[in-house]
Amino acid sequence: MSSAAEQDAVREHARAPEGRPGGPPVWPGAPTPLGARCRTGPDGIAGTNFALWAGGAEAVELCLFDADGTETRLALSELTHEIWHGFVPGVGPGQRYGYRVHGRWDPWTGARWNPAKLLLDPYARAVDGDFTLPPEVYGHVRDWPQQHVADTVRDERDSAPYVPKGVVVRDDDDWSDDRRPKTPWPDSVIYELHVKGFTARHPGIPEHLRGTYAGLAHPAAVEHLVRLGVTAVELLPVHQFAHEDHLLRRGLTNYWGYNSIGYFAPHAGYSSSGTAGQQVGEFKRMVRALHAAGIEVILDVVYNHTAEAGELGPTLSLKGIDNRGYYRLQSDARRYADYTGCGNTLHVVQPQVLRLITDSLRYWVTEMGVDGFRFDLAAALARSFHDVDMLSPFLAVIAQDPVLRRVKLIAEPWDVGNGGYQVGAFPPLWTEWNDRYRDAVRDFWRGALPDVRDLGYRLSGSSDLYAWGGRRPYASVNFVTAHDGFTLRDLVTYERKHNEANGEGNRDGTHDNRSWNCGAEGETDDPAVNALRRRQLRNLMTTLLLSTGVPMVVAGDEMGRTQGGNNNAYCQDNEIGWLDWSLPEDPGRAQLLALTRRLLALRHRHPVLRRRAFFSGRPQRADGLRDLAWFTAEGAEMTEADWYAPAATLGLYLSGRDIPGRDARGERVTDDSFLAVLHAGHRAVDYHLPGPPWAQSYELVVDTAREDQATAPGTVHQGGGTLTVAGRSVVLLRVSG
Repeated sequence: MSSAAEQDAVREHARAPEGRPGGPPVWPGAPTPLGARCRTGPDGIAGTNFALWAGGAEAVELCLFDADGTETRLALSELTHEIWHGFVPGVGPGQRYGYRVHGRWDPWTGARWNPAKLLLDPYARAVDGDFTLPPEVYGHVRDWPQQHVADTVRDERDSAPYVPKGVVVRDDDDWSDDRRPKTPWPDSVIYELHVKGFTARHPGIPEHLRGTYAGLAHPAAVEHLVRLGVTAVELLPVHQFAHEDHLLRRGLTNYWGYNSIGYFAPHAGYSSSGTAGQQVGEFKRMVRALHAAGIEVILDVVYNHTAEAGELGPTLSLKGIDNRGYYRLQSDARRYADYTGCGNTLHVVQPQVLRLITDSLRYWVTEMGVDGFRFDLAAALARSFHDVDMLSPFLAVIAQDPVLRRVKLIAEPWDVGNGGYQVGAFPPLWTEWNDRYRDAVRDFWRGALPDVRDLGYRLSGSSDLYAWGGRRPYASVNFVTAHDGFTLRDLVTYERKHNEANGEGNRDGTHDNRSWNCGAEGETDDPAVNALRRRQLRNLMTTLLLSTGVPMVVAGDEMGRTQGGNNNAYCQDNEIGWLDWSLPEDPGRAQLLALTRRLLALRHRHPVLRRRAFFSGRPQRADGLRDLAWFTAEGAEMTEADWYAPAATLGLYLSGRDIPGRDARGERVTDDSFLAVLHAGHRAVDYHLPGPPWAQSYELVVDTAREDQATAPGTVHQGGGTLTVAGRSVVLLRVSG
């Protein structure tokens, strides 16, 4: 513990300036809504109402900044239910502002108030400036000689010159001309992309728009999405985020953006039109452009932690407003409970924290036009006081909210704390990233599955995980790759991670890649290895898009994007992380793109591939045909013993004769029936096609053994006959008689 004399010495060393005296008057205003909202005050005078929840604070100063950086401090003297508020006449859109919050400095009890630090409004609609993290932005003396107690010594230096400011934004947008696609979950195909990475090198987008919201809204970007056949983009974080100090010191940045600090503000770095509020309008125009093309917008959101890290992290916003109220603390209140691996965890059980999150979610739906959310480390949000609780306040509030219960909700169903792995446990309304699907498909195609039991569940919608409580097959978001890990091409090119460019000695990133390099580590000129890799790409993509559930494709996988073996490119804001739009010039990459488009078109045409209910596995009619049947390579229906026996070949028959559910007119839904054969063995196999009553004949639709799929369709094979299936390939046949 530092002495009072030591702390006095620090204060004397660098005392925060007092700011310009005087300024406009502050009228009482109102405690709601929180944030800075333009409105008309008494006598019709225009101004802005400011409201900040700061439980336990002793005083709050509103700080207004002129264009030259001159600061004017105004005391907010009105206090209602722990909300400090005031109306400032004459203040309008474009005004830059922040807060200084006064209170006790007592880190041993979790109190970390420090008025020398300018704080970002948690409800700021726009943020102007960058977080560079010099020593002045830390609430404690970062370079204190005794580092084990450094976080207990308050730093008195003014942080205002070094931190971004909130921006007052006008609330006058009209969404009456917008038409949300409202794509049903079973019909959805998600495309995960990074706003900057997707557009940074696109030759059809004007250079000044690349890497921005406007670039994603450009017709050249939208055309690719439409031609591909996806129904929704899932954007990596676009909430205002900050970069970690360890990255800045290495000349890198947090490219992915999983380090949020402003839950209402679109990240200013993706704006082509300005950062004084213009980023808000640009984001809205992007959403409108995507909606007009029939594409929904889903945001990857990070409400589990913030960029302020732990006790040695910077003081940027919540830590200085009410550290004990916003964050989960350990029994030693100097320390933070960390269920996220990022230094802190938001205290979602606290009502005002829950309010911050739900207010943010509703804002992005009602005022920014988005259609859903993917929650990073969602298990951390579902914790009550310690354990993950599916009756937690967060999940209960979402379930009854009239706005949020109507949008798409996707959980990353785990965190890093004890008991944090919760795949299959989230309640109805929620879908989940299904990492068991990812692992089973990867293992099958690299020849590492002991049998095909797990693969059967994953291909048919993971009923073992989701067939409870009224959940449906679309509760499973199926993916083979995601932003975190190898790209699809790297999955068949590397067996070891190659993260040297991250500057962490290749220690970062997972070791559990479940990848196979097809015989050579990294890129090679060997034509046989490259041909096998291209086939494996076709196998993985075909498996994903034929599986029951909601498929998620990562941007660039459809054309063979590589990160050079980097499986944790979170800090690679460069060619490693950006999509290379020249890839389709390679015939092999162009054929993968064409196959992906064709498979997605097939999926959209055939409801049997987009089931709204789980398969029963029982006969649906008197003829004894089941809605789903499994066959061995000998053409016999699989027995229980077959499921436990080593196998590299699996056939699944999808019956379209009587699909559960009715169409919009109440009519029965019927479709073609299909037989898919997945063969992971390296040698060809003679597959015996099931004959009557399953089929008189079959028409070939897809054969991944072929480089050019244009030569595949149309070939007819007789039921009861034999079809030679090439090693490591997928064959899809339509029942034609």
